[in-house]
Parts: sequence; C-alpha cells; structure tokens
Amino acid sequence: MAGPEDRESKTEEATPRRIEEALSKGNTPFTREVGNAAALVAFGLLLPVAAPIAAMRLVPSLSFFLDRPFDFSLTGVSTVIALAWYLGPLMLAAVAPIVFAVMISGVLASASQNSPRLVLKRITPELSRLSPRAGLTRMLGAHGRVEFLKALVKFAIVGVLFYFMLRAGSHRVGNLLLMRFDDVPLALVSETSWVFLTSGLCIGVLALIDVLWTRLKWRLDLRMSVQELKDEQKQVDGDPAVKARQRSLARERSRQRMIAAVPRATLVVANPTHYAVAMRYVNGETAAPVVVAKGIDHLALRIRTIAEANDIPVIEDRLLARSLYDAVKTDRPIPPEFYRAIAEIILHLLSRRRPAPEIQAQASLRA
Repeated sequence: MAGPEDRESKTEEATPRRIEEALSKGNTPFTREVGNAAALVAFGLLLPVAAPIAAMRLVPSLSFFLDRPFDFSLTGVSTVIALAWYLGPLMLAAVAPIVFAVMISGVLASASQNSPRLVLKRITPELSRLSPRAGLTRMLGAHGRVEFLKALVKFAIVGVLFYFMLRAGSHRVGNLLLMRFDDVPLALVSETSWVFLTSGLCIGVLALIDVLWTRLKWRLDLRMSVQELKDEQKQVDGDPAVKARQRSLARERSRQRMIAAVPRATLVVANPTHYAVAMRYVNGETAAPVVVAKGIDHLALRIRTIAEANDIPVIEDRLLARSLYDAVKTDRPIPPEFYRAIAEIILHLLSRRRPAPEIQAQASLRA
C-alpha cells in the first residue's frame, strides 16, 4: 500500500497510457449505487403494469385452491413438496418478466458507467480472496468504511422516506378499509410502486454524488510522480542512451556506404579542408549529377584521399562545396540552381580530355 509520502509525491495527472493500462486490468471507476437506483426505479415503473398481468396468470390456477380448500390436505412432507412443485413454476412464470426487466435495467445502468471490457484477471480464482484476514482488511479498510457509510445513508434515506410517506398517506391507508375488495390490490400496488419509485429517485441522487466521488478518487489514485512520468517516457521513446547508440551506428553505416561509393564518383567539389561533396555524372545515365558522398572535416579528408587515389578530379570551390553540402542529400540529384556551376566544372574537365565536338555535346547541362 502506498504510504503518505508516496501519495504526496504523486502530483502529476495520469497519462493516457497509464489510464489505458488501468482500464485493461479492470481498474475502472464504478459504483453499485447506479445499478441499485435503476433497479428500484424500474421496479416502481413496471409494477403497476406487471402486477395485473401476473395476477391474470395466477388467478385461474389458484382459484381452484381457493374454491375447494378442503380437497387438499397437507398432512405430510410429500404433499407439501408436490404443492411446491406445482405452484413454483406458476409463481416463477408470473414474476419472471418483472424480475428479468429489473435485472436488465441494473446491468445496463452499471455498464453505462464504463464501456464493457473482458478482463480475465478479475474473474481468475485467487486464494488470497478466500483469506479471512484479507477479507477483514478489505472490510475495515478505507474502502470498506466508505461502503458502510453509504449503506447507512441509504437506510436513512429509505427510513425517512417511509416515515414521511406513511405520515402523509395515513388517510389513504384508512381509505383501504372502505374500498371494495376488488379495488384493494390495485391500490396496494399503486402505493408500493410509488414507494419504490421515490426510493429509487432518492438513491439516484446519492448514486450521482457517488459517481462523481468515485471518478475523482480514481483519478487521484492514478496520479503519477515525476519519476514515474520519466520512466514511462523512457518506455515509450526508448532509453536515450540506446537511442543515441542506434543513431551513432546509423551514422557509421551511412559513412561506410558513402566511403564505398566515392570510387564511383566523377568529380569532387571541396573547400581546402572542411567540406567535400562527391558527385557522379555520366551522360545518358542520369539527367543531372547525383551526390554519392559528402562529409565535413575528417570525413571530407577521407573523401578527398579516396578520390585522389582513384584519379577522380577534386575541384576546390569553398562557397560551392558548402552550399552543396547544406542543400543536397546523398543519393539525390543536385537542384537546378546548381546546374550552371556544375556544368561549367564538367565542361572544364572535359576540355582537358576530349575534342571540341564532344565538349559541345556535354553543354546540355547549361539549359
């Protein structure tokens, strides 16, 4: 159980991930009062309709016993059992609709508090739940005391309600004695229905307060400390040290690929020491020169060294090298704004290797 210090350190609201984990484990804000109030209201509303229907089903079957009571003798256990087997299904069929409707209303009201979830952990048998000590701890704990207080409030509400209803309706009780015998059942049903309906509405007010309190307490219990937020962020984003190591390995693999691609380049543009951009351009192979490798400082020197070892021309142009490095990614063609500058370099290189007609053919890069 978390101590006071732990609760004081939990100052941050729960993250969506923390809330989802709690819901997946069946930890949801829930109060039984909503189901109880719904069942009482449903019973109060359905009783005036269901009672006459139940009476219509039972009267034909029971009239035989009422008309000829001396034809049946309950002298032994066997006769009592036989009578129970006969009357049991009749009573069950008569009251089943209203009982079923009340149960459904309670279930729907309870399910409306949270979206239904199948949580096998909540229904898995646990030996700890059978422990009398654990049961007493739950009963005498904070949650048990709150439930006991709510039960007392409910009994008080129902008791006060019955008192005022009986006091206000004492004249109606006296009128029952003056009614016709056939009208008494309907009057009793009406009074009983009113009692259940009023009780359900009063319990409903208590249920609304309990729902608000339960959800507030649930949110407070799910609060997190700053360290828990950091730990969760690490789980979501990954350990920063591991992520840094992965980025370092990715950069190393990228450098190795670029170094391996340098011998395929046809020219390198560099400033004296800091920047180097290796490009490949073969007429008819690509529409524009493609950057196969680029680097700064140590990597730039390696690119230059490999280019010189493979007789690849290295053109020193401080501004152009830096602009190409910032603007172009590897394995991508150069942007159109660099066409003229690179075309002039290529034509300059070709002028030292090829006759004039072939140089003229390469001038298409200027367009």
